[in-house]
Amino acid sequence: MKYWLLKSEPDVWSINQQKKAGVKGAPWDGVRNYQAAKNLKSMKKGDLCFFYHSNIGKEIVGIVEVIKEFYLDKTDQSGRFVAVTVKFKNKLLKPVTLEEIKKNKHLSHLALIKQSRLSVMPIDYKSWRIINKIGNI
Repeated sequence: MKYWLLKSEPDVWSINQQKKAGVKGAPWDGVRNYQAAKNLKSMKKGDLCFFYHSNIGKEIVGIVEVIKEFYLDKTDQSGRFVAVTVKFKNKLLKPVTLEEIKKNKHLSHLALIKQSRLSVMPIDYKSWRIINKIGNI
């Protein structure tokens, strides 16, 4: 199993909308960055992802699970980009803010800090556990 972080602007797609999508989940689409798309292609069914509210909030608010591996993104007319389907797992009891992540020396290597525009990124297991602990999971 691998761990990831998915970024979404909450006024476009929020953790609450993801929760409402239920067990059938929802496509994680609209990704137009080649590195992020490569990350989507690396995701496997059962992988877990932090759900990060970008721009508004700038915080990890929940966890979703990959339930369908990559397929062509129906929102991409060029046919070059892919999507995965994710379903809601849970909300963090305490959202983990970008500021908290930046202040933690054990998380300073994360792409969330180093490549702030990247919308789909891997998270190593140690960092996954640290963030879960901060978020009271």
